[in-house]
Formats: sequence, C-alpha cells, structure tokens
Amino acid sequence: MSIQEEKKSESFTENAVAVSNDDDDFRLLTAEARQAGERALVRKLDCRLMTTAVVIFILNYIDRVAITTARLQGLEQDLGLTTVQYETILAILYATYCPIQIPSNMILGYISRPSIYIGACVVGWGLTSALTGVTTNFSGIMACRVCIGIPEAAFYPGVMYLLSRWYTRKELAARSAWFYCGSLISNAFGSLIAAGILARMQGGAITMSFGFLTMCPHNTRWLNAAERRLSQVRLAEDAGEADKDSDDVTIYDGFWLAIKDPKTIIFMFMTCMQLLGLSFTNFFPTPPWIFTSVCCVLSAWHADRSGERFFHIAGWWWVVIIGYVISLCTMATGGRYFSLFLMTSGYCGFALTLTWVANAIPRPPAKRAAAIGLVNGFGNLGNLIGSYIWNASWGPEYHQSMIIALCSLLLSSALGFLMRWILIKENKNMDMEEKRLMEGPGRRRIEEAARLEGITFEEAVKRRKGFRYLY
Repeated sequence: MSIQEEKKSESFTENAVAVSNDDDDFRLLTAEARQAGERALVRKLDCRLMTTAVVIFILNYIDRVAITTARLQGLEQDLGLTTVQYETILAILYATYCPIQIPSNMILGYISRPSIYIGACVVGWGLTSALTGVTTNFSGIMACRVCIGIPEAAFYPGVMYLLSRWYTRKELAARSAWFYCGSLISNAFGSLIAAGILARMQGGAITMSFGFLTMCPHNTRWLNAAERRLSQVRLAEDAGEADKDSDDVTIYDGFWLAIKDPKTIIFMFMTCMQLLGLSFTNFFPTPPWIFTSVCCVLSAWHADRSGERFFHIAGWWWVVIIGYVISLCTMATGGRYFSLFLMTSGYCGFALTLTWVANAIPRPPAKRAAAIGLVNGFGNLGNLIGSYIWNASWGPEYHQSMIIALCSLLLSSALGFLMRWILIKENKNMDMEEKRLMEGPGRRRIEEAARLEGITFEEAVKRRKGFRYLY
C-alpha cells in the first residue's frame, strides 16, 4: 500500500469512530444504500440547518438596520445626537465586530456543541438590540453598539465554518448562497420590517427566540448513528483525509498555521478591497436586492456543478465595474437605475468568498476556522472604510466615490487571479507527486487492485486520485 493510500485509509477509519459499535451504523455505507442515504441526509441538513441559519441571518440584519430606521423616526432628536455622533454610532459596531471574529472562530473549532455557543451569541445580540430601545443618551447607545458587535461577530463566519463541516466542496457554494440570501433579503425588506417593530423594539426579543442552531457531525442528536457516520465518511472522502484536528494541534496552532499561509493573507486583502468596492450597500432600494438574490442562487448552483470558483466570484465584480462606468457617464434616471442592478450583483461574488476560503484552506479544521475568521474579520474593514468614501458633499454624482470603489474591485480582481494561479500551481504539484507514486511498485499495486475489482486501470486511477483545490 502506498503512503497516500495508507493515509487515506487511516483518515477514513479515524473519521468514522466515536459513533457506536453497532453494525447497523454502517448500513448507509453499502453500495445499495449509499446514494439514497446521502440524498436523504442532505435534505435533512437543508431543512434543519439551512432554514434556521437563514432566518437568524435575516433577523441579524433587521436588528442591525433598526438604528437607521430609528433615525427617520426621530432618534437624533430624542437622544440629542449630533450628525458626527450618529455617524460614530454606526461605525463603532466594527470596533468589536471585526477583531472578535478571529478568536470566536478559533474557539468554535474546539467546541463540541456549537449550538450552545452560537445560540448564546444569538440571544446576546438579541438582548443587546432590545436594550438599545431603552437608552436615553449618546453614552448608552454607544455602549449597546459596542456590545452588540461582540456576539454578532460569531455568527456569519461561524456558520460558514459549520457549513464546511457538513457539506462537501461540490455542495458548499449553493448552501453558502442560500445562507447569504438572508442578508440580501434583509437589505431589501429589513428597513420596512424594522419600522414595523420599532415602536416597542421587539426585534431583539424575536431574535432571542431563535438562539439555537446545530451541532457537529459526530454528536448531532437529530441524526441517527448511521447518518452521523455517513456525514463523517463523505467529508473524509471529499478531502482525502478526516475532518478532524490531530491531538497535538492547539487552538493557537490553527491561528499560526492560517496566518503563515500566504493564501490567507491574499484572501484577507482581496475581501477587504471587495467590500470597499461594494460599500454602496446602504443607499439602494428594494428591487435590485431581489434581483441579486436570484442571481446569487443561480451563480452558486452553477459554481457547484462546475467546480469553478474565481470567475463565479470575480465575474460579478466586473459587472459592478460596468455599473460604475455607466453611472460615471450619465445622470439620466433610467441609466443610473439600470446601473443599480449591475452594482448590487457584486454581492453574488461575496456570497461565495468564504466558500472559496474553505475550499482553498481545508485542513486541519483549526486552520480553516481561523482562516475564515481572519478573512471575514479583516475583510469587513472594507465596510468601515467604505462608510467614509460616500461623502454627501460628493453627491449627487458621487464620481469620486465610484472611482475609489471601482479601483478597489480592480485590485481585488488582481488578488483573486493571483490566488487562482497559486491553486492551479499546487494542483499541478500534486499531480506530479501522484504520477511519481504510480510508477514502479505503485503502478503494479493499482493494476492488481483493478484486476481484483474487475475494472480498468484508468478507472482504478480515477478512484485513487486525491484531493484537488477548486479554483
């Protein structure tokens, strides 16, 4: 047996332990039951996990935009706020939201019951959001905004990490898009819903009632033992090794592994530039966001079918650039309104960004969790910077703002292309390594295995081919 075959065999065995010793646990791994069992498992995950995540994400954005809706109903007059103080209240959220994402995801990778951790965070930001309604001055609302960023930081990158613990590479993009549609729907209707509940600030109370999410594949109570084992084995097969940290990997090791990987740094700056280029988000009406939601799901579905990542992400940035160019060239209502649809479509690319991170930095899980936190935490600095480039004094044309955003997307595209080149190069290196292992004794073992299984040599090689990055 070759080195890689031994590694893969050990990984599959390791990834399927700790469920139970009952032979019935393996019934979904047989050739006859595997396909139907896997379809049923994915349907159950979609119904239970995805539905809860999307609803909570919608509530998350409703709580976040409630303060902008409150401004229209006299928040500044009620609390005696100046324009600068109001802008500070909006921006201060990122002081905790961005940096806390990193340690939060590191912790999440070592918690056996993520439902307790993320559920507690959901209750925490719901409670803080509700308390915002009883503040009476600038200091009180500032304290609430600082505190609400702490529990909110755990949710988006945390759920993206959990999705990568459940879904294979060819399933993850579509689920990430459905999840992110919660944000897009909130952008479309969040202000309307927030206005409806603002009188009593009940949005936070509603959010608190959804403070439950899910657990990990090996200990989830709403799956039976056979389904838990199948969920572990299919992830091991997808990556060629178990989705489990070795005993000697600590929470800090995952962070250092991620920060020392050049791919993480590239993704961090790519995401920051991307969000700076998409920082128009608070100025747009409902129709473009509905259009974007549809495009987001269709794009992600095709990304999963094709296994391609870069063009399904960067392609939407280029559509945004076209939208900016149109807006720079005209002040006609029709032309500018059409450009809105092009510009909002950029979030179809952002919805798949952390999916690409999970695909490009898959193992060990501690490294993947830290990388997702680093990329999303640092990337959201783009939103913070973006809140200052859409200066009212540059309106109504906003030419300077659009040029800054356009240049940011060009830089993000260059970084994305660099990432694609790196992953293609690493795949070629793995091809060369496998080719070397298949020569001499390695080839004879594959030929013997093919003879015993009654398949061709080419089919045996295809089965043996290991993990490859999606680019």
